[in-house]
Amino acid sequence: MSLSGSMTNALTGLTASARSAEVVSANVANAMTEGYGKRELILTSRADDRSGNGVYIGGVKRIVNEVAINDRRVAEAGLAYSSTTGTALSRIEDAIGLPGETGSLAGRIAAFESALISASSQPQSEPRLAAVVQSSENIVTTFADISDTIQEVRRDADNTIASEVDALNTALQKVKTLNESIFRLGDAEREASGLLDQRQQVIDEISEIIPVRQVPRDRSMVALFSENGAILLDGRAAEFEFTQSGFITPAQTVQNGSLSGLLIDGQTVDTLSDSSLIAGGRLAALFETRDEIAPAAQADLDAVARDLVERFQTSGVDPTLSPGDPGLFTDLGSAFDPADEVGLSARLSVNAAVDEESGGTVLAIRTGLGAGATAEVGDATQINAFIAAVTDDRVPASGPFAGVSRKPTELISDFLSGISTDRQIAEDEQSYNQSRVDLLTQSELAGGVDTDEELQKLLLIEKAYAANARVISTIDELLDTMLRI
Repeated sequence: MSLSGSMTNALTGLTASARSAEVVSANVANAMTEGYGKRELILTSRADDRSGNGVYIGGVKRIVNEVAINDRRVAEAGLAYSSTTGTALSRIEDAIGLPGETGSLAGRIAAFESALISASSQPQSEPRLAAVVQSSENIVTTFADISDTIQEVRRDADNTIASEVDALNTALQKVKTLNESIFRLGDAEREASGLLDQRQQVIDEISEIIPVRQVPRDRSMVALFSENGAILLDGRAAEFEFTQSGFITPAQTVQNGSLSGLLIDGQTVDTLSDSSLIAGGRLAALFETRDEIAPAAQADLDAVARDLVERFQTSGVDPTLSPGDPGLFTDLGSAFDPADEVGLSARLSVNAAVDEESGGTVLAIRTGLGAGATAEVGDATQINAFIAAVTDDRVPASGPFAGVSRKPTELISDFLSGISTDRQIAEDEQSYNQSRVDLLTQSELAGGVDTDEELQKLLLIEKAYAANARVISTIDELLDTMLRI
């Protein structure tokens, strides 16, 4: 081999060593960077009779575990789904309150029953009658507060859906732009690993909103599909459309057109079934919260409110009332209409006949609600009838409770139990998915940057660099010797 060929070999070795050191230093610096793919320099031997044998830098290879990444994304989508539904159910459960808690719905009913019993023992006591009225007003307030919380859960879900749809559209456009940039760099034979890292991070964000399957395309580009087959990105990005509602009432639903559904490229998408194109991630959980979980809780709450109203509106409970007159608990002052049950819990009110601010009197608890009714001061007959109304078993007329006789407290207990069970299931799923995410993240990191290994490589690079530098130094000395001859 000629001296010039040896010099070429040594120079290519120096270049490769310098480039290798750059790659190793980048790996070490980004060892803790989320979404960073480990880099390896591709080196091949070069044979050229004219310029000698040297080393050729074929590029930089980005090493990631695509299987682990995909599994981790699926787990993160499941975690986002379960945590979203679990949070909504927990808020509703907290609003209902546990039996025995001050301010809970069951506690309010129990306090009302106790106030009636206390008034029955001394029906002439106006303070005790006033306590019955106050406890009944507390029940009304608690029903309204729970209903408000349920509608707030729906409004928050609706607002978050709008935010997630905007974020999804933005992220899909980012992936499209990154795809195009990666394609152009590939044409120019330039390094694109940094863009690949960015694209992975953006797809990670998308997968929490909608679980995605990543499919490779030419020149390191990718296509994205939802788990159930929606085309999110394949050359062009899909466009998601959603109209945010400013205010939500119990009567508003997607079915009656008062709430917005979801469109993908102008086509209406089912958002609730297991086969939904968006099933499995945070977006699906938000639609389920707004359109299933919260409305079901509202319907159950209205059924409990209806049972309470009808207990006191039933003929015979208060003989001073005429058929069609409202009882102690009313629908905004009127008798309850079975055809107008939706939202009853928010409209529940105490009969004005016992409200002194509305011209009524607390004595009506003893005498009856009908105008002009009279009763002996010590007569507890009407109060005992109210006690029976609130303590007797009765078959509810609506909701999942219909068909089995229950007391109001038992009805509330069943209502709360259903919410609590669903919340516990969601939290169990959340715990399971969190464990999966942690495990799969560790598996993904295991194939990432190992700083000990990288530092060992750096020692080898240092030796290779020194050896190539020594070759050049030796050749220089030989050339000097030859020139002096």
